[in-house]
Amino acid sequence: MDVKTYAAITDLCARLAGRLTDDTLRAIREDYSAGESYQAEATLLLTTGYEKIGMTREEHDLVESTVDERNHADLAAVPIVDDVPLRYRFSGRGPANAPEPHEVDAVLAAHAAVVGGRRLRRAWREPLPGAPDGAKWVYVLQVSEGTDLLSAFAALSGRLWVTIQDKSPIEVVVEGKPLPPYQAALVTIAPQIWSV
Repeated sequence: MDVKTYAAITDLCARLAGRLTDDTLRAIREDYSAGESYQAEATLLLTTGYEKIGMTREEHDLVESTVDERNHADLAAVPIVDDVPLRYRFSGRGPANAPEPHEVDAVLAAHAAVVGGRRLRRAWREPLPGAPDGAKWVYVLQVSEGTDLLSAFAALSGRLWVTIQDKSPIEVVVEGKPLPPYQAALVTIAPQIWSV
């Protein structure tokens, strides 16, 4: 996969956060990071087409510029929408019955710098109507310019699973760059829990 295609895929995965289930998006990101682009592409297109998860025209064109010829029929099944509503609300504090996040915090903080991390933030995510997942803690790692976002995601996600069998959602973004709505809302509200 060339650099331009990899950048397009990284951008697309960020845009689809909050629209695909956490598990599906995790699988797509990890497969792309591992060089399994055909498998990632198939998961992306079959999920968005089957579950009628719309893409904007810009997103659709982005996918079209990266897909293998064999998958154009699957892309045609993905609905095109004018806008994409944010289906979650974020807050800096969880409810009284929220699971204790400190074990996840510790694992992510211990490995954040290794993948180019500058700041780690955590917020409580509450679903709005139509959200694909429920309420839970979510993380955003702000990294330095030039960091491979998919590789950083895969490394942290893998470390979290191997260490404590946890699959908390993680977004990896370049510090100071414009962000898609999901990540922008998350960064705006999430308190910092670690920094370099």
